[in-house]
Amino acid sequence: MSLRFRLLGSLEADIGGQLVDLGHGRQRSVLAVLLVDANTVVSVSQLLERIWADRPPQRARETLYSYLSRLRRALSVTGEAGPHRRSGGYVLAVDPSAVDLVQFHRLAMSARTADDGDALALFDQALALWRGEAFAGLDSPWLGALRDQLSQHRFAVELDRNDVALRRGRHAELLPGLAARARAYPLDERLAGQLMLALYRSGRQADALGHYERTRRLLVEELGADPGPALRELHQRILTEDAAFATPATAGSEPPTVTPPLPRQLPAPPRLFVGRSRELARLTEMLGHRPGSEPTMPIVTITGAGGIGKTWLALRWAHDNLHRFPDGQLYLNLHGFSRSGRRQSPAMAIRSLLEALAVAPSAIPSDLHAQTALYRSLVAGKRMLIMLDNAYDADQVRPLLPGSAGCAVVVTSRNQLPGLVATDGAQPLVLHVLAPAEARDLLTRRLGSESAADRPSVDRIVAACVGLPLALSIVAARAATNPAVPLGALADDLVHNRGNLDAFAGGDPDADLRAVFSWSYHALDADAARVFRLLGVHPGPTVTAPAVASLAGLTGGRARSLLEELVRANVAILLTPGRYALHDLLRTYATEIVEADDDRQVALHRMLDHYLHTAYAGALLIEPHREPISLPPARPGVTAEQFAGQAEALEWFVTEQSVILTAVDQAAEAGYDGHVWRLAWATATFLSRGARWQDLTATQRVALASAERARDLVGQAHAHRDLALACNHTGRPEDATAHLQRAFDLFGELGDHVGQAYTCLFLGWVCEWQGRQRGALRHDERALALFQAAGHKVGQAKALNAVGWDHAQAGDYRQAISYCQLALTLHEALDNRTGAAKTWDSLGYAHQRLGRHELAIECFGHALALYRSTGDRYGEAETMDHLGDSHHASGDLEAARDVWQRALDRIGEQSPSEANQIRDKLRRPDAGPARS
Repeated sequence: MSLRFRLLGSLEADIGGQLVDLGHGRQRSVLAVLLVDANTVVSVSQLLERIWADRPPQRARETLYSYLSRLRRALSVTGEAGPHRRSGGYVLAVDPSAVDLVQFHRLAMSARTADDGDALALFDQALALWRGEAFAGLDSPWLGALRDQLSQHRFAVELDRNDVALRRGRHAELLPGLAARARAYPLDERLAGQLMLALYRSGRQADALGHYERTRRLLVEELGADPGPALRELHQRILTEDAAFATPATAGSEPPTVTPPLPRQLPAPPRLFVGRSRELARLTEMLGHRPGSEPTMPIVTITGAGGIGKTWLALRWAHDNLHRFPDGQLYLNLHGFSRSGRRQSPAMAIRSLLEALAVAPSAIPSDLHAQTALYRSLVAGKRMLIMLDNAYDADQVRPLLPGSAGCAVVVTSRNQLPGLVATDGAQPLVLHVLAPAEARDLLTRRLGSESAADRPSVDRIVAACVGLPLALSIVAARAATNPAVPLGALADDLVHNRGNLDAFAGGDPDADLRAVFSWSYHALDADAARVFRLLGVHPGPTVTAPAVASLAGLTGGRARSLLEELVRANVAILLTPGRYALHDLLRTYATEIVEADDDRQVALHRMLDHYLHTAYAGALLIEPHREPISLPPARPGVTAEQFAGQAEALEWFVTEQSVILTAVDQAAEAGYDGHVWRLAWATATFLSRGARWQDLTATQRVALASAERARDLVGQAHAHRDLALACNHTGRPEDATAHLQRAFDLFGELGDHVGQAYTCLFLGWVCEWQGRQRGALRHDERALALFQAAGHKVGQAKALNAVGWDHAQAGDYRQAISYCQLALTLHEALDNRTGAAKTWDSLGYAHQRLGRHELAIECFGHALALYRSTGDRYGEAETMDHLGDSHHASGDLEAARDVWQRALDRIGEQSPSEANQIRDKLRRPDAGPARS
């Protein structure tokens, strides 16, 4: 005896007539989900989604595993295998013939390909399997949607059986059932036609004509449309008492020939459609025939993320170009990405197309290749549009491609379908989010003219929706259904809920961003889905393949491969070779679902290790003579990026700066205090050279707080010192002095005399800014003594230059030149370009004050070349300021103004005090040079 399962009614399992105890409703729902996809692996995330949708209980995974374990025990009593773990999920291995749902589909398919004599019996066997509503008593959104779909399929089988019975002259026995069904489905034209034919053949012409009139009135009242061509033709033949139509065809005879209507299957065009003018023009170009070229069948794939507006665009273009396709339009939703998760097979799809072309079910071949051949024969030589909506992959589409050059095919998909492009000559059109102006236009049209009066709220809503048409439509619907809520309140809600998708939720899964995104996510294979989830850990907005490799603990090649898969699935965007992004709402979805991933914390640690070790290596390349710090080893699976030289390292910092700054905050929130201050240390040189003082202030404050929380004296000392640099450049020298005094004390506690020496240099520099030259000289001479005692050559060279500068500020220019020459010799011996640049600037300043303008200009030129080679924009600006002073002193006012203006452009608003000094010089070009 074998185990049998019944889904077409209440869920049951029995062996030899003995029912198996399957437990409570949720547990039975798990079994139902596995039976629907019997012998196929169902991932854990799919199980969670199908059982609880977006409201899983706490510890949902543990609860699910408990249900699976109980089901395995319940089914093992019978000697049968229950659900078992496989790579990627769980599978229930069963004999397909033991599941009534599978039997129903098989019997219905066999009936549709059999002759009428056998078909009737097969249809009866299929319908007899139903004991009530599918999955009766089980409640989940996914099972509910599938229940509705199966109910429609059952109804279609009933109608197919009615056609066969009518052809075999069994109209009298059909009448009671047809009348009852017609009352239940008064707008179904096919059912209305079957009842009319049965009435007419039963000698009740008046009743048949009366039913047509009632149906026509209902269609006009409810749908605003007259009956279709098939029902109108049936009405006409009954009205004229067509003799050939009065009795069913006898065995061996052919039914009367009816000219089938042209297929006009396109759904209605989108009611409000804005923008996409370039895309519409591109579609016209791609789907048109080019004069002088050989006629071919154009195929266009419109791809993009869920909710991006692919179907809207295709329908808008199709309705605008109906005149191009006088032989009709075929439309088919392939359900590649849908709430049910059940894609339409090529066999089902080709049958639907044949039925749309008026091929009788009994005339459809049973073999898929024969069906495809028949389909291509029927459309050969015709000018038709075939729209294949919501495709999953090329294999689902390929059998549906006609062979006629007159036809045109439009395919929409969330996947990029590279196979169709490569082997079938399809032309790709990838959709991205709407531009802000287009998004604003769409929203205001949906909201009405009153929204134009509240432009700030509209702009905030547009920004929150990031140009995604579906998101804009959901928000517009919320506004329309809640007219008492001001737009400003709606915008506030979107801003408040930024970081989750609650504001874009709704009762209809087709208009719920979480649900729409989940269909793309669940279509990914397990490895790609994992990478997508983990991207929710990454701070964004862009990410490189090496960073993803570390994030997921993969090799670089595997990470690139999976990222390309995400790009093909249109859930990620390829910005430049090796650099990827998610749009903000998809990133929010990834952030939500990664919370349940057990690997989340480890992935975060690997990611922070990646940026720390990469930034540290880059920092020592752009400033090779900087005093290093110690790093803890990276976790297994982390690979830091490798730089060929200083230029590559600098470019990496420029590109990744926003990622790194966000990673500092992320590390602080997660409690990785050691990563925080070390990341801040690694970015300090880059930020200071770019005069990014606000960013430097923010990162060092976070670094100081983290180091204090961890009681890390080394981290505190470095954070105090680098924060002092930012404070001084943002006009807070007293704060800078306080931070430096604390840093000096901390380095002393640590016994780090080199750290103290560098802190003395910073103190000297702050004193100079405050005009306290004696204090500056005292600190710089102390730094020089500490460096000399430690034998620290790099520090000695820096201190010599500082002491020389102090003498220059005090008016002792010859002494300044003496110290600076010693510093320059040492810097050049150490190949310290940054130190040499600063020293050339000091020498230029001293020579200028001695009236040696040409020599000063030459020194400043050396400094500028070195600053540019190291990417030090602030140092470059400072030297330009000094160079302008030299040009001004030599009488070349035009050159002075040009150089000062370029210095101001370099500094921008990052250093207000220096910028104001240069503006003063530009306003008073004939005044003497201002002292720095």
